[in-house]
Amino acid sequence: MARAATTTDAFNAIAELRRRQIIEVLADGQEQAVGDLVERLQIAQPAVSKHLGVLRKVGLVTVSKRGQQRYYRLNFQELKPVHDWVSKFERHWTHLFDRVKERAERRANERPESQKPPETKKGP
Repeated sequence: MARAATTTDAFNAIAELRRRQIIEVLADGQEQAVGDLVERLQIAQPAVSKHLGVLRKVGLVTVSKRGQQRYYRLNFQELKPVHDWVSKFERHWTHLFDRVKERAERRANERPESQKPPETKKGP
């Protein structure tokens, strides 16, 4: 089965690590110039521009031009389908983490007193 093009939707666009890194940098909601992204991510400018082009084509970023500079901003609304899909699995992870916590607490309570860490004094 052929792989879908990276520009078909947000899921395919964010499948690439560098594009996810760009999204993380833009996650503060501020506009970023291409040069700032290049400096921050330590990726060659042509590669950053190519990744931004993919993100722009699927609507994950918007671009504005001022003089010779292009500024990119994350379009949070376009990430909503990804969030909604991942959220379906939150119950599983919460349950799993709760089980890990319960086991750790049970094991800590089963240890002999000589193996337990000393209690720290709280307050005066």
